[in-house]
Amino acid sequence: MCTRKCSKCIGITLVPLAACAIVSNILLYFPNGQVLQLSEITDLVWFFHGILGAGILVILLAFMMLGAGGAGCCTSRCGMLLSVVLAVLGFAGGAYCAVISSLGLIGGPLCDTGDGEYVYPFRNDTLEECYLFNQTTWSICKEPENIILWNIVLFSILLAIGVIEAILCFIQVISGLTGFICGTCMRKRKTNISGM
Repeated sequence: MCTRKCSKCIGITLVPLAACAIVSNILLYFPNGQVLQLSEITDLVWFFHGILGAGILVILLAFMMLGAGGAGCCTSRCGMLLSVVLAVLGFAGGAYCAVISSLGLIGGPLCDTGDGEYVYPFRNDTLEECYLFNQTTWSICKEPENIILWNIVLFSILLAIGVIEAILCFIQVISGLTGFICGTCMRKRKTNISGM
């Protein structure tokens, strides 16, 4: 298999994933479409896991990989080595997004429980008491409306995107190392050897 084609396919897949991660992270700042004060937004949103981790880091990698799939300087062994370095960064960004999203799902949202003060009502729950598995506890959050569902959906999307990106970037590390060691296209190399 040609490592350049593999890079191009992965790059094409990573671009929409990174865009979705950025949009999902931005939506976490506006629970249920409302504009809140900065102190009323869940703290893990401020880690920019979807914007920086699964977004910008991965988009940079995707554009490099799309370049590696075409003609030019990125088709060389040096270009493949550069794609390996960027793929490691992309893997780190995807893993970072997955970890922060998992923590966001486990900890729950910041919400007003009815007394006008924003707290994390689910932060110290055990697994048996986890709000994720007990929808009847969701009524504890009065404001913003539907904040629990909002956070669960968006953090779940970011978790899935982070995991998929990390897997694709790991595949690119393997592909890039193969391209660096064996050349960018195994078929081309075999043709040259058999022609001797």
